[in-house]
Amino acid sequence: MDTLTNYRVVKGCSDISISGPVPEAKVAILASDPPADLALLHAAGSLSVNPLRFREGPGPRAGDGIVAIGFPLHGVLASEPNVTTGTVSALAGMRNDDRYVQITAPVQPGNSGGPLLDMSGNVVGVVSAKLDALKLASVTGDVPENVNFAVKYLIVRNFLDTHAVRYETSPSTAQLSAADIADRAKKSTVFVSCE
Repeated sequence: MDTLTNYRVVKGCSDISISGPVPEAKVAILASDPPADLALLHAAGSLSVNPLRFREGPGPRAGDGIVAIGFPLHGVLASEPNVTTGTVSALAGMRNDDRYVQITAPVQPGNSGGPLLDMSGNVVGVVSAKLDALKLASVTGDVPENVNFAVKYLIVRNFLDTHAVRYETSPSTAQLSAADIADRAKKSTVFVSCE
């Protein structure tokens, strides 16, 4: 079984494992792209989850709703996948970096590497980072709220194509509730542990 996460999640790890909807299993880094902040992990054996599908066709627009799934503040918050909702607020990241989208869904440490889904439940990104609010506040005098970023799905798909990893796509025509999207995505999202 292969799983996708951020490179920052596994950088420097000597021992990596996954758990969640699958029994805990050791994984190895199969491929990585540090500039795109992506890593592909591989678990040997017969583990499997229902893979999420990528959005087919045009990408989301600014203002479109999104759902983020992850394991923020593991050991402090609930151990099950956490769900946050928001919108795409910009189609580029810091300093107009077009590898990213800016989102308003609240994320914390531990959300990194989790899927970002549109309102049809299709992957439109991989949650990557949040703006350092305290650092920016010391410069601007104001604390920014809900400024977070995800690697765009086209960058993710290109990474998977480069490494000959198959994936499915689906048109984003249905409008589902965030709860229905979360129910499906929780069965496909694993917790990545690094030591």
